[in-house]
Amino acid sequence: MLIAAIVVPFFANYLVRMYGWSVVLSDDGPLLKALRAIGLADDGTKILQTGAGVIAGLVYGFVVFMIIPLYAAMERMDTSLIEAGRDLYGGPLRTFLFVTVPATRQGAAAGCVLVFLPAMGDFVSAQLMGGPDQIMIGNLIQDKFFQGQNWPLGSALTMLLMAVLFLGMLGYLRRTRKDEAEAAR
Repeated sequence: MLIAAIVVPFFANYLVRMYGWSVVLSDDGPLLKALRAIGLADDGTKILQTGAGVIAGLVYGFVVFMIIPLYAAMERMDTSLIEAGRDLYGGPLRTFLFVTVPATRQGAAAGCVLVFLPAMGDFVSAQLMGGPDQIMIGNLIQDKFFQGQNWPLGSALTMLLMAVLFLGMLGYLRRTRKDEAEAAR
């Protein structure tokens, strides 16, 4: 049920979800009204048009890409490992850090890659949730192509972004291959 509660909202278009969040996080939105009512925010508090708003949009937009691989890795994990950690007098935190985290490292790495790839090119979150001072590489590329009509610089930035993404994917694949070789021994 929890996985369905996380995944079902992602059937809606990304732009529609970001517009919804911009309403929720706006100055007159329900979140700030509730925070003001309980005294945690004053009239000058803003979430939208700040870096925190952009981060909130990015987290909501891509959290499912992290949760699903982590869930799959934990589902595949042998539960006898956790029992062995407890049998060896490991407390809950120690068992989590020294048993669960290493056993689910590939799922976490896959989630990081799945979040990193689309987040690097995202420009909607910074445009809707941030103000004019909030810029990401996706916004910069879009501005160079459409507003500045500087196609060579836009192309160069795109190639630079692709190179960074390629290096990230290459590092992930090398690490995965190394982990698989270690597991086969």
